[in-house]
Amino acid sequence: MSSPSPRNDDGPPGSQSPYIFGLYLHLTTNLGWDVKVVLPSSQKSWIGKAFHITEITKGRYYYPKEPDGVGEVSPCSRPLKQGEIAEWVLLDGTPATCTNIALHNLYPGAIDLVVSGPNYGRNSSAAFAMSSGTIGAAMSSALSQIRSVAISYGGVLHPTPNELFEPAHILSGRIIQYLWNNWGKDVGGMRSGEIDMYNVNIPMIMELLNPKGLDIHWTHMWRNSYGQLFKAVSAPDAAGTKREIPSEGPDVAGQHPAQQSGPRGDVSKEEPAALVFKFSPDIQPLITPSLGSLPVGSDGWAIAKGHASITPLRACFAHVDHDHAATGTESLRILKL
Repeated sequence: MSSPSPRNDDGPPGSQSPYIFGLYLHLTTNLGWDVKVVLPSSQKSWIGKAFHITEITKGRYYYPKEPDGVGEVSPCSRPLKQGEIAEWVLLDGTPATCTNIALHNLYPGAIDLVVSGPNYGRNSSAAFAMSSGTIGAAMSSALSQIRSVAISYGGVLHPTPNELFEPAHILSGRIIQYLWNNWGKDVGGMRSGEIDMYNVNIPMIMELLNPKGLDIHWTHMWRNSYGQLFKAVSAPDAAGTKREIPSEGPDVAGQHPAQQSGPRGDVSKEEPAALVFKFSPDIQPLITPSLGSLPVGSDGWAIAKGHASITPLRACFAHVDHDHAATGTESLRILKL
């Protein structure tokens, strides 16, 4: 492999994106990979595979430093300063936008694999996966005919102990390397019969520290659902409520009070506030379902059991095969009302 290209949906290193710098160091230092990093400039969770087609996407250069990856931002490329590790790119766009621009504008023809993540929180099950910017970035790569792996670290202990970070990065590197060397086949895949992409979930639990590590399971996606994600905001509160998704990943979203803005709230004081809602999901049933309700062999079942999971995915909204639509002559596939 020549150049993997990591991205996530949590933005540059910091409290909202604690894992990207450590995985970068592991891939470059321990595995010796040539890695290009293109990230959203801010938190973009729960945005799926969206593109902001009416906005101009602007970028800046980012220079991470040890020990935590926090660094300087520059409007133009420059030589590295003392202590800086690399030059990354931040884009004011969605994760899927970062993927497409990286593949086709910044490094055309130079990327063999897109690694999306590690996400701050799990992306197991359909309810999370369909909303995930991390999976959206990997899907954007697959739709550009480039292999991709989405990586998510599922929070179980709050806060997650720092000593779990490096074992999770090591396990991620082993899984990514294995998948690259043993990429699966899918007759319906877009790249010469290959699997389009993989979704990997690693639970951040103390068993990562054991010499044996975690069991790794091949899984299918748990097809679950969610209910109410938004709640109404009263008129006195409307002017102070930011239009902002939770800064944390899905494992802890909704556990903290909504962040408040200053005078630049998104609801004008001159406008009526009768129809004002904020993102405030109750997702505990998705994170802590009863084990008996989880299909054995699903990604939700695996993380509940403390296993890492690998789910092969197609980059599509899957259709349901049935006889008339999938087989037969054209006349048999025509619906007559």
